Amino acid sequence: MKVYICPSCGWIRVVSRRKTVECFKCGEPNMALTKLPYEKAGHMSEEERMDYAKTWLYMHSDKHK
Repeated sequence: MKVYICPSCGWIRVVSRRKTVECFKCGEPNMALTKLPYEKAGHMSEEERMDYAKTWLYMHSDKHK
């Protein structure tokens, strides 16, 4: 299982075999693979997921680079 995040809206999705993953929340066709282990993602609260998404989006934004 792999954890993907949408680079547009931050929605997190777990998939097993797909290499291209689309966001069902905003329609972004290419979600990004995270380094977040599936086991950790599965135990995160909704608030923790939102914090992770905010941090990930900040770290991968063009403004931060």
